[in-house]
Amino acid sequence: MKPSVLVVTGPTASGKSDLAIEMAREFPVEIVSVDSALVYHTMDIGTAKPDEKIRAEIPHHLIDIRDPLDPYSVAEFRVDAIDAIRTIRDRGRIPLLVGGTMLYLKALRDGIADLPPADESVRAGILDQAKTEGWPAVHARLLEVDPQAAARITAHDSQRLQRALEVYETTGETITSLHRVKKSECPFHLIEVAIMPSDRKALHQRIEERFTRMLSEGFLAEVAALFERGDLNPDLPSIKAVGSRQAWAYLRGEIDHETMRERAIIATRQLAKRQYTWLRSWKDLKILESPDLPQALKILEGASIFPLS
Repeated sequence: MKPSVLVVTGPTASGKSDLAIEMAREFPVEIVSVDSALVYHTMDIGTAKPDEKIRAEIPHHLIDIRDPLDPYSVAEFRVDAIDAIRTIRDRGRIPLLVGGTMLYLKALRDGIADLPPADESVRAGILDQAKTEGWPAVHARLLEVDPQAAARITAHDSQRLQRALEVYETTGETITSLHRVKKSECPFHLIEVAIMPSDRKALHQRIEERFTRMLSEGFLAEVAALFERGDLNPDLPSIKAVGSRQAWAYLRGEIDHETMRERAIIATRQLAKRQYTWLRSWKDLKILESPDLPQALKILEGASIFPLS
């Protein structure tokens, strides 16, 4: 029988981290982040990263493991998450996966095709075409070799578009055909709890309040420090993160402060909507209305996650 591992997920600003911290204060828990933005160091305020005090109190994994210049793939996350879970369990402690990057969760749960590593020379060629002809031209190129992938990936999704074409040019096989190959099974039984507030207006209000608070805490200065490095650009996954992308445009003089604020809030609400859509399609999901620990423990009765008191 596979060992059970608890996952706490949900849309952004739903209270996932708050619930996880409550659990960690009651039980011998270590948190494994399932958030594609938290992997980058020096990106703290805009990613709502747990502060140093919390991380000193409660062990966290897969946070601050990459420079913003360096990519971090879904495949790398899967390997690292499985390693972290095993390490935590070997110490006799309880791994708790927390976050809302749905592609990460899907890869961990359902497996992932064995895709080739990034090829910098091929990637550079694709980026050169995008700069000279635009991403729609790159999309047209993908359409010729992998129509199914082109139907799934829009011309605006540069990261996935680049990867799909890179896989084809590196291997001679389409990413669609490689995804059909049998995937590695998850070595754990994931018990997934999702905080999904039914009051969307209240969630939208929390999103706005949180971003306003981030601005007051120095979010723009944080992004400005990245901007001034000179080696980062808006096509990198780190800078594409919600909030960072809009702040970058502001720092480049493309939009004013109020437009930046409005666009960041709208983009975060759109992210929450996509997360709801993902979660509604998942089977065996345990739903919470709010980050309520007693209610969470109640719906987990019989799951053998936490020791009996």
